[in-house]
Amino acid sequence: MSEQSAGRSTVVVGCTVVDGRIVEGVPALPDAGVWVRGERVAAVGPREEVLAQARAAGEHSTVDLDGAHLTPGLVNMHTHLSLSLPGSGGDGVKTMNPHELALYMADGARRTLLAGVTTVRCVAEKDHADFALRRAVTAGRVPGPRIFTAGRALVCTGGHGHESPDTLECDGADGFRRGVRSQVRAGADLIKVMISGGIAGQHEQITTRQLFPDELAAVIETAHAWGRRVTAHAGPAEVIAEAVALGLDCVEHGYELTADVAALMAERGTALVPTLLVTRCKEFFDELGVPEWMQARSLGAGPCHLDSFATAVAAGVEVLLGSDMPPFWHFEGTNASVRELEYMSEAGIGPARALYAGTLGPVRWLGADGDLGTVQPGRYADLVAMDDDPAERTSAFRGVRWVMAGGRVVRDDRAGWSVP
Repeated sequence: MSEQSAGRSTVVVGCTVVDGRIVEGVPALPDAGVWVRGERVAAVGPREEVLAQARAAGEHSTVDLDGAHLTPGLVNMHTHLSLSLPGSGGDGVKTMNPHELALYMADGARRTLLAGVTTVRCVAEKDHADFALRRAVTAGRVPGPRIFTAGRALVCTGGHGHESPDTLECDGADGFRRGVRSQVRAGADLIKVMISGGIAGQHEQITTRQLFPDELAAVIETAHAWGRRVTAHAGPAEVIAEAVALGLDCVEHGYELTADVAALMAERGTALVPTLLVTRCKEFFDELGVPEWMQARSLGAGPCHLDSFATAVAAGVEVLLGSDMPPFWHFEGTNASVRELEYMSEAGIGPARALYAGTLGPVRWLGADGDLGTVQPGRYADLVAMDDDPAERTSAFRGVRWVMAGGRVVRDDRAGWSVP
């Protein structure tokens, strides 16, 4: 992105700027101007003031958004660009050779960016192809979101996802320490570990405990020593409680939280990425030919999953956007990222908090809030525009019509184009 954006100077006008800071008392800014120099935002303020600053500095272009609401791009914290679920659709991905897989993931990255998701956190990708994709996106060779990745997820022998090359089997405390270090060596920004069974494993149950306390402690201690946070695929409350007590930073799914465990998560600052879509997506499963046993397990967990999310929200747990489904996937009239955010909003957090959960909250977890997540000077110009106000209605994100990534416009519906 950097080479393609170097030297650009654009003032975006005709917009109301709003971001996740609205939940902290920072109001929306109507009739705003946003001056973008190179990859980053140089100034934000009343339109005429910003235009005057840009004129004083020299030549620039102007983009008029004609009354749109301008926000940071969405951040999807549970992404698998090489996802291959059981069934015919997943089998097609599993049989790809490395070259085919790289192109498939690159296409997914492009689609993700054009959907208005400008940052992703990958939480298990095949054969370390995510690191190559991250380098290609950073260099500007491939259009895509900013990528934070865990590399391969750590599992016990035979654990959740063990049959796929997006996981690494480990056993014993020493084995899991080596597993963490191997992903750090490869370039991982965080560590993902599977501590219970899940929906997609026929040989297990959601409640199946898969790590012993010494193994889990080894993962967390080693990752933290290397400055990496740890997120865990986890379903049952008792397993989550144990992990949180050991210092776990984030829970994925959390299908069966209790009030006590949610309170512990809130106290310790452990975030939740609920992935509500995964227990209410029959249409997606049918499209991929997912077998009946998995569909029954997934959809059957739906009511408890929703109750678990409500319990977490009531306890004050930080909840963050993550779809598990491909971020760009067309689903229920929009893309998976927006539909997940709508579910979160409808299930208890409301539109303003959903805006935070889809932008600023995730980048704070990633430790990237100095660069991302708000429309402020010094941040990357990763921006999206829509006609309705997302702080009033989360479904406003269904109407994203303009996307900028690193100071470069990559989608403009009114002009009728997007990056190929």
